[in-house]
Amino acid sequence: MRGLRRWWHDTAGGLPATFWYLWSGLLINRAGAFAMLFLSLYLTGARGASEALAGAMVGAYGAGGALGVLLGGVLADRWGRRATLLAAHLGAAGLMVALAFSRHLAVIAVLAALVGVVHSMPSPAFVAAIVDVVPEARRSRAFNLQFWAFNLGMAVASLLAGVLAEASFVALFLVDAGATLAAAAIIAWKVPETLARVRRRGTAADAAGAGTAGTADPDAAGDALAGLRRPGLVTALTDRTFLAFVGLTFVLAVLTMQTSTIMPLAMRADGLGPSAYGVVVALGGALIVLGQLFVPRLIEPYRKATVLSVSTGLMALGFGALAVADELPFYLGAAVVWTVGSMLAAPPNAQINADLAPPELRARYQSVFYLTFPAASFVAPALGGLSLQYLGDRHWLVVGGLGLVAAVGHLLAGPPRERRVAALGDRDRRAEAVAAGR
Repeated sequence: MRGLRRWWHDTAGGLPATFWYLWSGLLINRAGAFAMLFLSLYLTGARGASEALAGAMVGAYGAGGALGVLLGGVLADRWGRRATLLAAHLGAAGLMVALAFSRHLAVIAVLAALVGVVHSMPSPAFVAAIVDVVPEARRSRAFNLQFWAFNLGMAVASLLAGVLAEASFVALFLVDAGATLAAAAIIAWKVPETLARVRRRGTAADAAGAGTAGTADPDAAGDALAGLRRPGLVTALTDRTFLAFVGLTFVLAVLTMQTSTIMPLAMRADGLGPSAYGVVVALGGALIVLGQLFVPRLIEPYRKATVLSVSTGLMALGFGALAVADELPFYLGAAVVWTVGSMLAAPPNAQINADLAPPELRARYQSVFYLTFPAASFVAPALGGLSLQYLGDRHWLVVGGLGLVAAVGHLLAGPPRERRVAALGDRDRRAEAVAAGR
């Protein structure tokens, strides 16, 4: 019993109350975010849309998501994290109610695009708020719990969505709206605005020089922070160290998207039906829900670049092995390998993203980072479909090779990232000293 308490303390202890309210809001949000999973079925079954039109309308939702992450990042750094979260949740609830009772396809298409915007807006604000309130030493655990909550919520959503969709599509949208309002209520009641403390720290950093004076190696610190003094989204979009990390994350996202885009086609070609595909997906979800909480202690002794290299390598091996897969047990074994890789990658991936961002641009950096996922959701099926058609099973060797290149990339990109993080940490410590002296 003492060992269990110690494990729980090491996994979830010492995190501030605000984090747990954010975590609860995220869990409720994800558990109730199931209506859009069935949008294509709703359009073709209840509204008479063709498959092509339904696909275009679902694509509008995805395009809205790409805009939403950028908008959410800018607003979270200007308005505040809490204000952005509330605006997005309340907007999403209202749009879900409108979707429930809309009949015209043109109206539904516009609403779907707007839902895509407001569904993606909270992501940068959620992560920025977590970074604002959780001490640096505990962020890996916080991000691990965030990843676990996201996947647990999605698992619950998948179960509830099927039941509700069979009963009523209107109920599907309305229950989604209700869950979104519940998450908004938690945020409004318990989550304070965290941007003010970041702005105070940024002012102190400016007073401290926000640069190189007083560092052990001023030239190295200046190089590591070069280009971070320009305000706005352009800083993130021109930050080479950060963009190298975003590019490697994009490769990771492309690998992950194989599960939902290309793998079903490969399994069908091997004579395996939808039920077999469902078993593979369910196995991955179960591994994350049951095992993710054990990850922080496992990876704690190692450098983040090493963990990301190993995790990306595991994903590459898992997907590459599908080149010789033709039976369900082989697919299940490969799924275990790539799922373990994704589990190991989640905490350091999120923490590096947070560590590389200047505090005053934290949400903007998050928004650029989150663009990798809608981009991967387009690239993976578009290029993957062509690759599978012309290369057949060799497609998986290409995927595996791409993953191995990214694994090496993490080892090469690790030292510059670490220099950047050290320089930002030094700047923040000087800022705190200036603030304490006032």
